[in-house]
Amino acid sequence: MDLDKPKDNSQINNPLHGVKLAEIVQYLVSFYGWEELGTRIKINCFNSNPTIKSSLKFLRRTPWARTKVEELYLRTIEKQ
Repeated sequence: MDLDKPKDNSQINNPLHGVKLAEIVQYLVSFYGWEELGTRIKINCFNSNPTIKSSLKFLRRTPWARTKVEELYLRTIEKQ
């Protein structure tokens, strides 16, 4: 058994591996601001009294919204 090799190679090509949801939301808010973020992804946690904490709570419970946020993050960092 080779101890130098990772046991699970499934995350090697995943650009989100090791990036926390909080970091993603903070990056998008600093890049776009709440208003633009709410325009790009139409969910109430970005449009009605937005905070990082409330957004994270919603996104952790709502897979489709989290997917939209992760996709926007990936598109945004690709352009950088």
